[in-house]
Amino acid sequence: MSIQRRGLMLVLSSPSGAGKTTISRLLLDQDPDITMSVSVTTRPPRPGEVEGKDYYFVDHARFDRMVEEGALLEHARVFGNMYGTPSQPVFAALEAGRDVLFDIDWQGTQQLSGKARTDVVRIFILPPSTEELEKRLRTRAQDSDEVVAARMAKASEEMSHWAEYDYVVVNVDVEESLAKVKAILAAERARRERQVGMAEFVNRLRGVD
Repeated sequence: MSIQRRGLMLVLSSPSGAGKTTISRLLLDQDPDITMSVSVTTRPPRPGEVEGKDYYFVDHARFDRMVEEGALLEHARVFGNMYGTPSQPVFAALEAGRDVLFDIDWQGTQQLSGKARTDVVRIFILPPSTEELEKRLRTRAQDSDEVVAARMAKASEEMSHWAEYDYVVVNVDVEESLAKVKAILAAERARRERQVGMAEFVNRLRGVD
């Protein structure tokens, strides 16, 4: 038995270092029915990042053209670099009943909600403490002391937007947090309004044409 379902946009946001990227990767590894939204960005690739898988890396001129053409669902400046979400592949996935995962900040989430609110499920990931947040940033060993300090200074502003989200998860333990995200996703998939084939299914049960 298969009932047609419209996909959803699952948004995970957090201050840098709180764990949203780790949770996102684990969810993608364990759930074949959700795919990652690939953003465009003007920042240079980090070690190990792959073009078209992690991001589409473009220059500022190309990014500006995409904004002007209305080709982005959302876009924002973060730490001096631009990020955005191409709209066409996202809506194609939703129509096909596939879910799309977004690892974006509160600015992008606001824009996404403004354009497709009924399709968006928003989860904010919080760290257990500011001390733990700084420890995680330094453990990554990807950023300089100056960048870590800038991210910590930005974290307070980012966390002030927690109430704009549908759900909040405090990431004390990654596996526990992942389980909570999975539970939220399962419940949201079962919402009546996303079961676009349910009316036809019920009519068949009732013997109604």
